[in-house]
Amino acid sequence: MKKNKVLLVGATGYQGRYFAQQLKMSHFDSILLVRNIESSGFDPDVYELTEADLCCRESIHGLCTGVDYVISTLGLTRQKEDILHMDVDFQANANLVDEAVTSGVKKFMYISVLYGDELRHIKLCEAKEKLVDYLKNSGLDYCVVRPNGFFSDMKEFLKMADRGRILLFGNGKQLLNPIHGDDLARICVRALEWDSKELEIGGPDLLTQNDIARLALHACKKSGKIIYLPDWIRKLALSFVAKFSKSTKFGAAEFFFATTAMDMIAPKFGREHLNDFFLSEASQLYAGNLAACKREPDIINSSFFTPFE
Repeated sequence: MKKNKVLLVGATGYQGRYFAQQLKMSHFDSILLVRNIESSGFDPDVYELTEADLCCRESIHGLCTGVDYVISTLGLTRQKEDILHMDVDFQANANLVDEAVTSGVKKFMYISVLYGDELRHIKLCEAKEKLVDYLKNSGLDYCVVRPNGFFSDMKEFLKMADRGRILLFGNGKQLLNPIHGDDLARICVRALEWDSKELEIGGPDLLTQNDIARLALHACKKSGKIIYLPDWIRKLALSFVAKFSKSTKFGAAEFFFATTAMDMIAPKFGREHLNDFFLSEASQLYAGNLAACKREPDIINSSFFTPFE
């Protein structure tokens, strides 16, 4: 029996690589879209790969021929001088939607963001939700997946913990349950055959920002402190970046300052726990610090470098 084929777009990104692994282990055939096969990091003997530039409509003609499902994790992490969120998160994905319609794709799955519709005033969410609207009006069967944050985003807590202090806005009681990339990919591959049109997904542990800060300090074995900044500083910072930062940096900063003051709670899925992730990352961080110290022995002194116990 012929297997259904899945086209994965955004395969070289953080989330895309987990999707590629899960698709490889699934009952689907899969093809990964990359901009350059040689530099993609994927072994062409293991994965079926194809090259295209979604920003160029001509280069994707026929891309979805023979494809049953499309998964797009494509999104711009940081804007550049000549490429903005609207160019990639919306227009490049819209080009893909058009091609999927032409080829008669069964379903299009798009990875957006939790509460994206309520956050349209934020540039990043404006582009993503414009694509969601476009997808809903395309006539395709679709599923919009809304994760509430990834474990990888939580590394900022570890970086602060390693320096001995963690800065939080407000009282640190905002709730969130971030999810590991592998858990999200595993659930989404299964959800291709579900009837869900919108799927909010979070991790198994509902935590306050205070909880996450303590887990990070524990993982780094630091007796550091949590410092609480009044919320007016966050609002001032948001206003400042809006007026004075380059447009290339504003998108990510705007999203961070807006969501850090919100509860980001989604239905619980997955089996990976943030504490385990922190412990693993902290051990790698320590190994990196130790290696750096061995390369620079003359600058080490116990007044500012304390190895983990």
